[in-house]
Amino acid sequence: MADRVLLIEDDRNILRGLEINLGIEGFEVRTAENGARGLKLALEWRPDLVVLDVMMPEMDGYEVCRRLRASGARVPVIFLSAKGAEMDKVMGLDLGADDFVTKPFSLHELLARIKAQIRRGRSPKDDPALVSFGKVEADFARGEVRYGGAVVDLTAREFRLLQYLVSREGRVVTRQMILDAVWGEDYFGTERTVDNFVTRLRQKLDPAEEPQHLLTVRGMGYRFTRDSR
Repeated sequence: MADRVLLIEDDRNILRGLEINLGIEGFEVRTAENGARGLKLALEWRPDLVVLDVMMPEMDGYEVCRRLRASGARVPVIFLSAKGAEMDKVMGLDLGADDFVTKPFSLHELLARIKAQIRRGRSPKDDPALVSFGKVEADFARGEVRYGGAVVDLTAREFRLLQYLVSREGRVVTRQMILDAVWGEDYFGTERTVDNFVTRLRQKLDPAEEPQHLLTVRGMGYRFTRDSR
């Protein structure tokens, strides 16, 4: 079955060009020319990836992404924008986007990023699908995490960070390893980003004064363990 890509873009020339080229690459493609229509399609059609323009009528890309994540959808999202300012990128990533491509863009680069995000969005077959630790139950197959029986609201990035740490249970992973696996090798942020996201995960899933499961290994990185230390 072909991977599904949803294109949400109000520029018809860009939309048509991407639709044709993604079709040639073997993707199943659907399109929307405004945010409201795009959000509806994303929730109903359940694509494997969304390419999302920022500036659109009716509902901008930021709001589409915000509502998509609020619905619990963890589909990878790549923002397209004529804006290249760092704060615009930070805002998009904070809302749960996975990548940010500035217009004008290289078609080959965008295709490469789409393929990379779809690969990254798939769980390796040997990764655990259901994991329990402390008061946490993480069902990675369903994309659901509970703490004390209540569903926890995790961003797509937080979810993938938890999945990555759990899949390497007992092993120390460096901040750079985490950046490469969760953010991508082409991400140019700092290792401090990892620390901030681990802190968020601890607040939601490992809130003891001394973390019991999401452990810091001084001078090296982090280690996940199911057993309370």
